[in-house]
Amino acid sequence: MTYKATYFSLSILMFSKTTSGDEYMRLLNSSRRGLSVVVTTLIILVVSVLLATVVTFYAINVVTTRVQEEDLKITELHVWCTSSGDASAAFVITNTGGRDVVVDKITVRGRRVDPQYVYYWKLASNQTPPNELVWVASENPELYLEGNYSSYNADFRLLGTNSLVLPSGDRMVIYLFNLSHISTTDIGVTVGVVVFTANAQYHKEANIEAAG
Repeated sequence: MTYKATYFSLSILMFSKTTSGDEYMRLLNSSRRGLSVVVTTLIILVVSVLLATVVTFYAINVVTTRVQEEDLKITELHVWCTSSGDASAAFVITNTGGRDVVVDKITVRGRRVDPQYVYYWKLASNQTPPNELVWVASENPELYLEGNYSSYNADFRLLGTNSLVLPSGDRMVIYLFNLSHISTTDIGVTVGVVVFTANAQYHKEANIEAAG
C-alpha cells in the first residue's frame, strides 16, 4: 500500500508540474492560433477565386458590349469649290459596327449642312462604291449625280425631312451642296467634316480642291 500511495503521489506531482494552468492556456491559445491561420488561408483563397471569377465575367461583358457598339468609317472625302464660289463635298460612309445607326446631322467646317442639300445613295449588298468620287454641279444635282454614276446604277435621294438610317454592315455615298461658308479663298485649306449620331461623332479632314 505504501508503494502504491507513493506512486500515486508522484503521479499527481508530475501532472501538476507538466500541466499547470498557465501551460494549459498556452497550449490552448497555440491551438487556436493554428486554427486561425488555416481559416484565414481558406478565406483568402475563396476571396481570390471570387475576384478572379468577377474579373472574368467583366472582361467577357466588355468584349460582348464592344462587339455590339457602333462604328462608322468615313472614306473618299472630297471638298470642292469652283471659281464662282460654289462649294460642295462628298464621301463614303460605312457602318462597320454591330448596331444600326441614325445620322443626326453632318457639319462641314463647324456648320451644319441643311438636309435640303444632302443627297445619299445607299448601296445594295451587291454594289461597290466608285473608286473616285467626282465633282457635281449644285444645279439640278440629282440629275447630274445619277448621270455621272449611271454605270454603278446609283440611286441618289434627297434627304430632306427623312431620317438617314445606316444599318450595320451597309454603306452610303453622300453628297453635300450649298456650302456657302466656303469660298474660293479657302481652296487648299484643310477643313473637317463631322458626322453626328446619338452616341458618337466621326471626324474626317480633307483639303479643299478647285473644281469646275
